[in-house]
Amino acid sequence: MAARLGRPLVEVAGVPLPASTVDNWSQIHNFEAKPDDLLICTYPKSGTTWIQEIVDMIEQDGDEMKCQRSIIQLRHPFIEWAQPPQPSARNAKDCMVSYYHFQRMNKKLPDPGTWEEYFETFVNGKVAWGSWFDHVRGWWDMRDRYQVLFLFYEDIKRDPKQEIQKVMQFMGKNLEEAVLDKIVQQTSFEKMKENPLVNRSTVPKSHMDLTVSSFMRKGTVGDWKNYFTVAQNERFEEIYREKMKGTSICFCLEL
Repeated sequence: MAARLGRPLVEVAGVPLPASTVDNWSQIHNFEAKPDDLLICTYPKSGTTWIQEIVDMIEQDGDEMKCQRSIIQLRHPFIEWAQPPQPSARNAKDCMVSYYHFQRMNKKLPDPGTWEEYFETFVNGKVAWGSWFDHVRGWWDMRDRYQVLFLFYEDIKRDPKQEIQKVMQFMGKNLEEAVLDKIVQQTSFEKMKENPLVNRSTVPKSHMDLTVSSFMRKGTVGDWKNYFTVAQNERFEEIYREKMKGTSICFCLEL
């Protein structure tokens, strides 16, 4: 097996970050958004690519050809490497499982080790981009103070049309019903998994090894039950209660 290229994570203000992000930190720190900028703010493996593609299709009025102009990373670049925030959250258990497999195949990140080891890394907030609890709670607490549209991964899975309508309205767009239905169909997990412009199949194997795990793996709600032991679930619930104490946020854990 080829050696991993991943460099150790580097802490910035207490948050573990990939070295490539830290290299550009002054640029990130000094970034000033324009009034009409739209920021998609998701914790890793919580629907980032999904929301990017939904937003792009809305921006392009459902025109598939315009959405094929380049890979999603160029159409909606990450601020780390390069209108108001639009956070998207996914329940932490499924997020952890998905992130584990993502880190297994992503050679730019440290080796996650075994599932048991990764469980400890995740609940202690030592994964790349920091604590799920801090990220989700931070955005949830700001949702009423700023112009923020807070979305849940599980809600988009349950009723994609309703949630895409929310995004459309938030963006100030008014698309016809037929266009909305087209966007729902084109941004389904099945469609996107086949789409080389979003499924990372164009990324060099030296960066992402899709033979280890596909970038778009399952896209389901409840897969955590195939990984968490009873003891891990009990411990996680205890940590969750402590970290999220006093917040009104509520997640769906299975559909």
